[in-house]
Amino acid sequence: MQSADLPGLPAGPIGTFTPQHTTGHVLCCLCGVAIPPNPSNMCVNCIRSQVDITENLQKQVTLLWCKECERYLQPPKHWVRAALESKELLTLCIKRLKGLQKVKLVDAGFVWTEPHSRRIKVKLTVQAEVMNGAILQQTFVVEYVVEPHMCMDCTRANTNTSIWTACAQVRQHTGHKRTFFYLEQLILKFSADQQCINIKEMHEGVDFFFSNRAHALKFINFVQNVVPMRYRSDKQLVSHNEHSSTYNYKYTFSVEIVPICRDDLVCLPHKASAALGGFGPLALCTRVSNTLTLTDPQTLRSVQMDANAYWRHPFEPVLNSRQLVDFVVLDVDTAGAPSGRFVLADVQVAKASDFGRNDRTFFVRTHLGHLLHAGDNALGYDMSTSNMVNPDLEAAAEKGFTVPDVILVRKSYEEKRKRRRARGQKRPWRLKRMAMELEDEAGGAPGRGREQRGGPEGTRREQDMERFMQELEEDPEMRSKMALYRDPDYDHAGDAKLQDSAMTDDEDGDMPEVPLEELLDDLTALHLDEEEE
Repeated sequence: MQSADLPGLPAGPIGTFTPQHTTGHVLCCLCGVAIPPNPSNMCVNCIRSQVDITENLQKQVTLLWCKECERYLQPPKHWVRAALESKELLTLCIKRLKGLQKVKLVDAGFVWTEPHSRRIKVKLTVQAEVMNGAILQQTFVVEYVVEPHMCMDCTRANTNTSIWTACAQVRQHTGHKRTFFYLEQLILKFSADQQCINIKEMHEGVDFFFSNRAHALKFINFVQNVVPMRYRSDKQLVSHNEHSSTYNYKYTFSVEIVPICRDDLVCLPHKASAALGGFGPLALCTRVSNTLTLTDPQTLRSVQMDANAYWRHPFEPVLNSRQLVDFVVLDVDTAGAPSGRFVLADVQVAKASDFGRNDRTFFVRTHLGHLLHAGDNALGYDMSTSNMVNPDLEAAAEKGFTVPDVILVRKSYEEKRKRRRARGQKRPWRLKRMAMELEDEAGGAPGRGREQRGGPEGTRREQDMERFMQELEEDPEMRSKMALYRDPDYDHAGDAKLQDSAMTDDEDGDMPEVPLEELLDDLTALHLDEEEE
């Protein structure tokens, strides 16, 4: 018999009845509201009115913050660097909250506050077991009051700048500062000077002072990754406690950068040339990073030489960039296919100083075939009139090596730059500088105007800085490693009018410039302007 034969029953075989379960409700023991049964027999609102799982948690905590180094104190004596609303700061705030181990932390996040209010608010969600095993979840806000408190490192630095534990003495025995300008920009971009308590500019270099030996080693490791160098260390005993067997030392690290710079002409010793596969012996230094890039302008062959290879067979430059001579390009004939970023070419040049005096010209093979055209100016070394005293070059000449009369180094844009300066055009960008004390201003205020130093030294410094900025304009790869900022004083409208009122700019068409999209906004300057308003 089927169930359909019986009235009132659903179709299907007899004996397949499926019961339907319904959830029962109970009344809250306090307010009488129907609720699903739970171990406490109370609704959520009544449980919250009877139990507060956050009553033993702090609602206001004090954070100590050093405004000099912008670090927060993590008791007992560790100082942590953390930005606003960062993961590091959130971790620090949660660790400072007492009693949090008695509950389960479910969620945490910042509540927005005014940046200058010295208040940090954190919204926390916690869970805990209450009456008869019921789980209660609550959300509350903890307010952290930020109080300024100078850390011990900054206290020592501001009390007496001569109190230091480690000193890195960076030196390069050259006649210009372009390498240090390059190193300075890298240090600023990667904030490698954050742990410095004082920076002092010395003869042929800079001294960096640290309150900790580990900070000095970290800085030296950074310098070693960006420029070819070697260093040695020494320590001096300052004090000794016989009862606790503790020693107090001062550490000094002597860092020597390879004295070879970009555009220098070098002559490799025989052993160094043989180690590089017979390269050279005469070569141009075309790039300086953590290695030296040497290029033979006659063959376009390039090699990389690291600091260890250099110090095994050290050598000095035959001629440096201060001895460059201006040449005028008369004719260019490309002699080969491109090799890397250079093109081999045969060029006819004449010294700019010989125009109107004689008709002497030179036929030169150069690596600048991709840049030079007839009528351009180029800077190079006049080997026919240079007074060179180099034993390695003399030894190479005795073995049959022929020294070329002229070696071109780079294309010159000086005439075009002079025309722009005459029109009053300025660069729309600028560089940041480190706050340094001068050697003759020991004990003076750090960060005084270094370019204000008068005399021949100040003039050379300005020339080196100008040449360094020109290198940044001419070399995009070098420029990509640094941070260039928009000049807030640059008048875009006035500069556009000067360009429109000038005569044809076809002559200045290939003038190297920094694209505006590569420039950064100086947020520090903007922040200071807002505070002044």
